[in-house]
Amino acid sequence: MLVFVDYEHADGHDREHGPRVLAARTTITYRLEDLAGMPCHLVRYSHIDQALLDRLDTQAIFISGNSTDPAVYSDAELEPIRTIVRETDLPMFGLCGGFQLIAQALGADLVRLEADPAHATNDAVVAHDGATYEFGYHPVDLHPDPESHALHQGLGERPVFRHAHSLHIPHLPSGFEILASTAVTPVQMAAHTERKIAGTQFHPEYWTDEHPAGRILLANFLRWAGLPGRHN
Repeated sequence: MLVFVDYEHADGHDREHGPRVLAARTTITYRLEDLAGMPCHLVRYSHIDQALLDRLDTQAIFISGNSTDPAVYSDAELEPIRTIVRETDLPMFGLCGGFQLIAQALGADLVRLEADPAHATNDAVVAHDGATYEFGYHPVDLHPDPESHALHQGLGERPVFRHAHSLHIPHLPSGFEILASTAVTPVQMAAHTERKIAGTQFHPEYWTDEHPAGRILLANFLRWAGLPGRHN
């Protein structure tokens, strides 16, 4: 069983875009099931604990993105998932906000993107409500070079992924290595050098027929994690 943790705050679900977010969670759950060839259990971040992971015989954890200001989240609600991040031996993948959650739980800082007109290339950088966003389907640069890590396999030199973030992790926690970046966001993808933990600031779960790199990346993660499935 896979476990997909919905990291969206209740305030996010109550907003105008809430129904679209909820529908996307279902789509992503099914996409993960199809890639792994096993069921995927969707659960809110505030309801996850080790007992649930044990009961479901969890094989890997995925953590979704979010659209709510991190200041809204309560430390008490986040502590169980933070503890899991720090202590679990299970493979784990963070998607945008989920990656930020993992990094913060392990000691990293979360900061806002800085507006810099020099970085505004190919409409990758947009301003909205006073914030700077990296947004849309745009390429990333792989590090240290393409094919250098198991997660890079089959992605090509500059794979295209969906971006939608105004926050980022400028410096990784101890034990992680940078696997991708853009001019705006220095840490676009990272993985732990010993644990099977990885994450992206972009959104591989929103792959399309035109931009299939996200599917390839998530399949690579499942292989890297040692999970059997239909991704082979």
